[in-house]
Amino acid sequence: MSEFSPHLDPQSIRLLPLGGLGEIGLNMLVLEHGGELLIIDCGLMFPEASMLGIDLVIPDISILEQRRDDIRAILLTHGHEDHIGALPFHLENLGFPPIYGTTLTLGLLEGKLKEHQLLSQAMLHPTRVREPFSLGDFEIEFFRAAHSIVDGAGLAIRTPAGLIVHTGDFKLDQTPVDGEKTDLARLAEYGEDGVLLLLSDSTNVEKEGFTLSERSVGESLRDLFPRCRGRVIAATFSSNIHRLQQLIDAGTAAGRKVHVNGRSMVANIATARQLGYLQVQDETFVTRGQLRDLEPEESMILTTGSQGEPLSALTRIAMDDHKQLQIEPGDTVILSSKFIPGNEKAIAELINHLYRRGAEVYYEKTSEIHVSGHASQEELKIVLGLVKPKFFIPIHGEYRHLVKHSQLAQQVGLEPSQTRVIENGEVLRISSNGVQSEGQLAAGKIFVDGKGVGDVGHMELRDRRHLAHHGLVTVVLAINQANGTIIFGPELFARGFATEEMAPDYLDQAAQVVRTTLSEHSLEAVADWDEIRVEVRKGLRRFFNRTIDRRPLILPVILEL
Repeated sequence: MSEFSPHLDPQSIRLLPLGGLGEIGLNMLVLEHGGELLIIDCGLMFPEASMLGIDLVIPDISILEQRRDDIRAILLTHGHEDHIGALPFHLENLGFPPIYGTTLTLGLLEGKLKEHQLLSQAMLHPTRVREPFSLGDFEIEFFRAAHSIVDGAGLAIRTPAGLIVHTGDFKLDQTPVDGEKTDLARLAEYGEDGVLLLLSDSTNVEKEGFTLSERSVGESLRDLFPRCRGRVIAATFSSNIHRLQQLIDAGTAAGRKVHVNGRSMVANIATARQLGYLQVQDETFVTRGQLRDLEPEESMILTTGSQGEPLSALTRIAMDDHKQLQIEPGDTVILSSKFIPGNEKAIAELINHLYRRGAEVYYEKTSEIHVSGHASQEELKIVLGLVKPKFFIPIHGEYRHLVKHSQLAQQVGLEPSQTRVIENGEVLRISSNGVQSEGQLAAGKIFVDGKGVGDVGHMELRDRRHLAHHGLVTVVLAINQANGTIIFGPELFARGFATEEMAPDYLDQAAQVVRTTLSEHSLEAVADWDEIRVEVRKGLRRFFNRTIDRRPLILPVILEL
């Protein structure tokens, strides 16, 4: 299948995942009926360790460019980066369709769009849970989904082909901080009405039992703060408003004033307070200047950087590289967030540096200061039992999570033919008669490197990895264009390659290999110098491999004078 065709039976729906299946993050799903498209979420993911120099990863939406006029709306389940973070990069290419989401979700998005100078062109429509609205053939209803961010929601989408339920990210927290539980009653009503398709969060499917309540973190923090010595530096995700509320409450109860550090932390706290989702008195906060006047036991700092990001405020503080904030012996650092897979080494290094500075560190593996925002096995079973879908497709997770969620659905009574594990780019047509694959479409990743979006691809990443592991050798020589004699060089320059263990004349030996290679060709008669560059690379590659078993990137530079 080479294109996303608009031709579809009116008694069928079409599903196209562009991100979030087979991976954590990058969530984006396209739903089609009657030639009209709905996009559910448009998120990013943070780069893996092998993606050298990459700042962000966003979904490849090129398959939608031919059908941008068919896009009715973008529906956002909640305000986490892995669900809204790619919109500033893609909104223009999607044709600025209307965007629907809950109040805080759109509030967080507004800040991102403003930063990218797109807010004036965006059409943002705040929605309320349990208040259906129509978009063409679609009737859409948001329902409450408790998660690790305020104002999370799932989606019920009615079409002539049947009802689709999308859980969003959720857990069944019975004592949420704001009292907003996942709407199990509404899910049960959908089940009684008859659900054609359930799409459900799979992130925590490997965990047995139930996920702990967010409120339990508040209890742990209230017990912890009175025992903290020195100044408290607390790091968490800036979008986790419930966690921020509980950190601030625990700090103020222990007699501490709060200083907020980090651009996203400042922006999200301001947005949440303005919209009424974060309840904090103005006098609770202090400026950096006021912070210096307080005793250590009277202050706490809320900051970003809980994942050990190299340029984050907390990492710079830990490395004693922050101009205004330093760790003093006896300070306490609280990392109130999950170790995201792939970040474990960076976080461990961060913790080590904090201990070197004399701090006491509390984190997920040693203290009960974090709980997941995703449903565990028993919660997933409850949702499956309430919704009673005709067909089930697990979403949001690595491939093993999707498989295990499918197996879990079969444990609660669904037949194997009723569940389907798919990956990004696989197109499904779904009707009451069954689920049919329509083939595979291109659904890849786009890399954001600084201000460049999509200009770094897999070949560039391959070269960066090669440079990182093997280094670079540049060969420079100048040749008289008229008679083919060598005027300068060959001279070799190495970066990230030559070591002290090598013989002092090792690069001279390599230069002699280049001279020997050149002597085998009549340089005066050369018409295409690329052929000579290829031969130089081959000769040096054999030499380096034979003598030191290394494979640096070899860059011949031939100047014709």
